[in-house]
Amino acid sequence: MTHSGDPLPGGPAVAPLGWLGIARLGLVQTALGAIVILCTSTMNRVMVVELGLPALVPGLLVGFHFAIQLARPRLGYGSDLGGRRTPWIIGGMAILSTGGILAAVAIAVMTASFAAGIAVAIVAFFLIGIGVGAAGTTLLVLLAKRTAPGRRAAAATIVWTMMIVGFVVTATIAGDFLDPFSIARLITVTSAVALVAFLVSIVAVWGVEQSRHQSPADDPGEPAKPKVPFRVALAQVWAERRARRFAIFVFVSMIAYSAQDLILEPFAGAIFGLTPGESTKLAGIQHSGVLLGMVLVGIAGSTVIGPKIGTMKGWTIAGCLASALALTALAIAGMIGPPWPLLPSVFALGAANGAYAVAAIGSMMGLASSGRESREGVRMGVWGAAQAIAFGAGGVLGTAAVDLTRYLVGSPAAAYSLVFAGQAILFVYSAHLAARIEQDEAERAAPASAMGLVGAGD
Repeated sequence: MTHSGDPLPGGPAVAPLGWLGIARLGLVQTALGAIVILCTSTMNRVMVVELGLPALVPGLLVGFHFAIQLARPRLGYGSDLGGRRTPWIIGGMAILSTGGILAAVAIAVMTASFAAGIAVAIVAFFLIGIGVGAAGTTLLVLLAKRTAPGRRAAAATIVWTMMIVGFVVTATIAGDFLDPFSIARLITVTSAVALVAFLVSIVAVWGVEQSRHQSPADDPGEPAKPKVPFRVALAQVWAERRARRFAIFVFVSMIAYSAQDLILEPFAGAIFGLTPGESTKLAGIQHSGVLLGMVLVGIAGSTVIGPKIGTMKGWTIAGCLASALALTALAIAGMIGPPWPLLPSVFALGAANGAYAVAAIGSMMGLASSGRESREGVRMGVWGAAQAIAFGAGGVLGTAAVDLTRYLVGSPAAAYSLVFAGQAILFVYSAHLAARIEQDEAERAAPASAMGLVGAGD
């Protein structure tokens, strides 16, 4: 399954990962998702329903954990210095596991003292943010460096599908063990999930990475490269046109991607009259579409069953434009109401979003080693920080835009339609940004090629 004769670009002739190796790394995403879903979903509900706290409290804590991920470039820089990613993945999962358990403990403390509980929760979600940033960033770097170009789209599909599996499996199994509910049971279940997730992560990465392949300093034939301060390394990466443009693309497209998360179900209830159960099923339809879009692009964009179809850049642009079309359909649905086929429109949005997500991640993996050497971690960290901040901001901006527009125009239907239309415009602009990421490089290469031809003719 491993093609030893297919060396990876940008480094020594190290055999790329086979499908089993890619799936093993995907288990880290499964483990990461298992802890995160408990902290951002289950504990969110417990704080609001069982403790009777304002929804703003868990909302701010979740937003805080996204804000902490601004540290991703610094965490990636740390892994660049040593050259190995495995210690950072394991360390990040250890911190994430600790933060998850502490978040459950914080809820118990809140029942006795709200102020003390919030203090513990802040520490917990700080650890969650750091853990996700450290493990997630370095995992993507390792995956990018050890996956053959022809398999990157499929690898992105496998890893992200396994993260969703982590969401589903944890929600199902933990949900069974949480009933009859008690705070003590919440702490027990969370601790068990965190421990299993940490152990699975260790098994997943053990032996995948060899230090002599990852760090020139460990190779007596290669001199150690001088270390530069983090600020210098960050400035070097930001000066790279591709890296900078891709970061802007990720930020804009992720705002468009996440802005409907908190407004789609209220939209279905307010405009189409769906019950809470029906709107929840609608979310399931959307995620089914996401999985389909991921799988289709993963197969088409990789050499899985034959020659790949298109490029990651092409699929990224197509995913953005398809998402814009689906959001335009929802904008029209808001104006027309129940006669509009809502379920197919939501499924189409999910499929388009899934295609965009996998293509963007595949592009990210391809660009991670494009630029100055030994900056892969910083580069991936910059993009991860852009994604985390945009994802956290998207939900807030989407709901705020609906409230503001409804206040200004006085019509819920018009408010939702205008916000969906705004998201569609952002996706069209994202497609434009994706098309320009390597534009200047291509324009500079064309004159150089022409000069070479002229010289050959002389």
